[in-house]
Amino acid sequence: MLILPEKLILRKQIPNIITSANLLCGCIAITFIAKGELLPASFLVLAAAFFDFFDGMSARLLKVSSPIGAELDSLADVVSFGLVPAYMAYAMLADLSDSILLPFIAFLIAIFSAYRLAKFNVDERQTDAFIGFPTPANALFWISIPLIKWQIDNDYAFLDSSWMYDSLMQTSVIIFFIILLSYLLVAEIPLLSLKLKSLKWADNKSRFLLLGLSLILILLFYFASIPFILLLYFILSLIENSTSKNEIQS
Repeated sequence: MLILPEKLILRKQIPNIITSANLLCGCIAITFIAKGELLPASFLVLAAAFFDFFDGMSARLLKVSSPIGAELDSLADVVSFGLVPAYMAYAMLADLSDSILLPFIAFLIAIFSAYRLAKFNVDERQTDAFIGFPTPANALFWISIPLIKWQIDNDYAFLDSSWMYDSLMQTSVIIFFIILLSYLLVAEIPLLSLKLKSLKWADNKSRFLLLGLSLILILLFYFASIPFILLLYFILSLIENSTSKNEIQS
């Protein structure tokens, strides 16, 4: 079947259009944070993560991957998963602290996210695994805080999560996670990629375990499950890497 040039050009642009939707969500999220409305900004980051997942998938399905698409994806991610969570952390610190300068430490998130994405583009090792914490995962942690607050206010979830929100919404805790997660973004630590090359249990034990346990956590805690899921992701990645090394050595 002959594909007309116009249709071929349009097909090539589908992943870029999806990536642009990711960027648009990030831009709109910034406007909400500027007005002090962190909840809609959090939902927009979730939407951006959705588009970020499907732009790469659509490029592979349509077989239209391109260097421009990869660069556009990183530029969108640095806004939606770098600047937005940084600005969100800034807003939280500005609300908690009387200091004018202290909240600006939050923009370490944007700087390290940009460095992590630039590194990803030139690092040929990151095909089957990530080296360092993925920027969407980092963003999910920060948006979980307003989402947990919304969940508490509306009495959602099977288990109470007010203790988690109270623990996270402290100046020292927020600064700790800004520094920790900024470091993990660029750390030389191999972490699981969620791409499935097959549906075999032997090839994806850690991924299937992460998925199953995550579903249980979501049912119990709703949005408050996000920090637990991210911790679980990190632990399973370390176990997977340790097991792989042992298999290689033996």
